Amino acid sequence: MLSLKHLAINSFNENLAYIHRKCTAYNVDEIKMLTKVEIHGGVKPIYAFLQITDDSSLVKPNELALNNEAFEQIDLPQGANVSLAISPPPASLSSVRRKIAGNILNGGEYNAIINDIASRRYSNMDIASFLVSSGSFMTAPEVLSLTEALIGNYTFSWDKENIVVDHHCLGGVPGNKTDIIITAIVAAYGLPIPKTSSRSLTSCAGVADTFSVLANVDLDESKFRSVLNECRGVIANYDTLPIAEANKIISSVERYLGLTDHQQLVSSILAIKLAAGVTHLVLDIPVGPNSRVKSTTEAMRIRKLAEYVGDMLSMEIDAVITDGSEPIGNGVGAVLEARDVMKVLRNKEDAPQDLLEKSLFLAGRILEFDPKLRGGQGYHVAKELLVSGRALETMNKIIYAQGKSSQPQLGSLTRDIISPISGIVESINNQRINKIGVLAGATQYHGAGLDLFKKVGDYVEQGETLYRIYSANSEDFAFANSAVDGNMGYEITNKSSY
Repeated sequence: MLSLKHLAINSFNENLAYIHRKCTAYNVDEIKMLTKVEIHGGVKPIYAFLQITDDSSLVKPNELALNNEAFEQIDLPQGANVSLAISPPPASLSSVRRKIAGNILNGGEYNAIINDIASRRYSNMDIASFLVSSGSFMTAPEVLSLTEALIGNYTFSWDKENIVVDHHCLGGVPGNKTDIIITAIVAAYGLPIPKTSSRSLTSCAGVADTFSVLANVDLDESKFRSVLNECRGVIANYDTLPIAEANKIISSVERYLGLTDHQQLVSSILAIKLAAGVTHLVLDIPVGPNSRVKSTTEAMRIRKLAEYVGDMLSMEIDAVITDGSEPIGNGVGAVLEARDVMKVLRNKEDAPQDLLEKSLFLAGRILEFDPKLRGGQGYHVAKELLVSGRALETMNKIIYAQGKSSQPQLGSLTRDIISPISGIVESINNQRINKIGVLAGATQYHGAGLDLFKKVGDYVEQGETLYRIYSANSEDFAFANSAVDGNMGYEITNKSSY
């Protein structure tokens, strides 16, 4: 037996176990390669990759040390007696190898793979192999099987509700925080909307980042339930909820690899929503040359796939193809996006009209899930809820129920990006704007990002400001400036050609 020790090391979803080279319970000379071990002593064994050290200050010969992820899972105090044994490779890896060879997997195989991932039996390298193999091709029944497996063992049940709604955007469009406005409108109408959201994956700010400027989003299961029951709407970071656990692990590897396979994306989105107890979903698919989805043909394939999986799992899906050719709203970055959201909810004259109109359109589609509302009335009901102030009242109620946040400040380092010529803004490159915002530090600091003053179709004079960069860190600021000098992300047609 060995004495358990905790090493405060974060390995980004990889379980690591450390023993001394002179370990009293195991002959490390027999270990010739990367080794997975089972650690016993808790309620159930946990799995970790074995690391060997000569440093007795880290771990003594009679100790076994675990990093943060593994120590949290074993749920034992330091000093507890534990033992370890070599763990054979998970049997489900044979299914991954079959997928690499081009085979179609059945539901049982996807279940086994996802269960092993959730149990931390897969390394990040194993998960990457699975993602690449399944990303090459998946049949619609395979996407269904993967979705069912990703839902996991725990789902929210809203017993008294016949209709539970949500909205999700496939992303790729800077700004575009319609989710928060939609939640306020739909909750004000009375339909329950348990909005599960994420922090930034590849964009400047996820919905959870933006809403965290206004309220606490890291809710546990009890708080999630109570806020929804009290306010009819809640906006929570799904990472803090006990749902779709394997999907959280997979997403972290996807983010590192930069993978955006649409079949896996559909599985991930629908699994999270089904685990949250959602019965009716509006799926926003923005299409644009620099968006995540490039063409209408591609969007139609995603729409049909989502509808097929939804039908098979008893979820009603309204997949809407929208314009993703330029940013939505003026702000890019959590603080600036939250500002835009509140301007819309407060009916301010300078509220971004594109954000306003898209929010009303999508909220209207959700409201029309209610059989009491005639088709085509949703937009007008949504607008009345916004203009009357009821949506703002509901949003304030949600903010205070979740816990109002202290207001973060915008970054103090700024630069105005000016137009080199007079003319018309022909296009804005979403990917470039997002990259500049990320380099400015938007994924690390809520107050970093871009404030856009000109949109597509606007006339601009030479020397007029197109957008302003905000940074909170001098190194980030330098990186953003360097990126802008290479490509500012705006295409302007000289007025002389008109």
